[in-house]
Amino acid sequence: MRVLHVVVAGDIGGAERLLIDLATRPEQTRTTHAIALFTPNPQLRAKFRDAGLRIYDHGPSALNPLAYLWRSFGPFDVRWIANAIKAEQADLVHVHTYASHIPGVRAAKLCGVPVLRTEHGLHHYTDPSCALFRRWALRSTDMVVCVSDYVRRFVAAHDPVMIPRLRVARNGVDTHYFSPVPFPSDGPFTFGITCRLEAWKQVDLVIQAMAHLPHCHLVVTGDGSQRAGLEQLTRELGLTDRVCFLGYQADPRIAATLVHTSVSASRDEPLGLTILEAMAMGRPVVAFASGGVPEIVQPGITGWLAPPQNKNGLITAMREASRSSATARDMGKQARTFVEHSCSIETMCREYGDAYAALVPNPLSRADHEP
Repeated sequence: MRVLHVVVAGDIGGAERLLIDLATRPEQTRTTHAIALFTPNPQLRAKFRDAGLRIYDHGPSALNPLAYLWRSFGPFDVRWIANAIKAEQADLVHVHTYASHIPGVRAAKLCGVPVLRTEHGLHHYTDPSCALFRRWALRSTDMVVCVSDYVRRFVAAHDPVMIPRLRVARNGVDTHYFSPVPFPSDGPFTFGITCRLEAWKQVDLVIQAMAHLPHCHLVVTGDGSQRAGLEQLTRELGLTDRVCFLGYQADPRIAATLVHTSVSASRDEPLGLTILEAMAMGRPVVAFASGGVPEIVQPGITGWLAPPQNKNGLITAMREASRSSATARDMGKQARTFVEHSCSIETMCREYGDAYAALVPNPLSRADHEP
């Protein structure tokens, strides 16, 4: 089977990493993969190329609202995607980010192939600016794979018509690449947060919590529009000697070697790939008990959960985590076991392979495709 992924994105996040994990394991997904790419970000383009993926590259592409409207509803970019589908002889189109939904569906319809969509997040359901043809794009999709049961329940409530077309496949972690690393041998108890530095990740709450944990340190890994403001907040709170910003790291494992426990303060995190990666490396997690997080973080076993959007609860959970590095180490071992059993990349690839096969039960051989 041949799958063409339509990617319209500027950042390197969980969706892009999931795509690479799928596309570089054709033997596990029982599928060959290629990408139709629209991005202004040369780092994202390079990341796909370095992974050895076959790319149909539209070239530098703007991602502003006018560009989105033209790409979605104009004739040229949709035709360009359709030509990529034909050139790839694709059996199926797989769309990921919100900006890929409408053009991907339109191009697939032109070529008469089914569409699978991964629902990585839910912001486009609640953002009024994303409402144009949102329901049409959803109902024109043949299958929606949700990254957590929380996401599945949300989409089902949003549009019950879609219930028969929904299934869940958690993001998987390469447990060989993200293998356990020793805890820091000395120094203060250190928390780590790894994410895009955007408002909904609420890194500011973690920095504010550090003002109440005078014996702890924090390592922030990632970049984004909020970074300058977060660094300013750190200075205002007098925390520059205890809060370190590493910036974007091509190898996300680096941060885990510096910390005892990972933290997530996201608002309704759909699942949390960086949470799973930290757990795979033997780090327990402090997070809000919202979104899909309670599906992967078990209180008292693999981490600590705070009441949703409760800053005092987050401070309490972080304080409890910092009481004993030995306890954190033991919980980190259990976190690793959970990922091995429930969120491995092999499981994820098998589930996507099954989803592809359900949509295209009898893919044509290459010789049978339209030239």
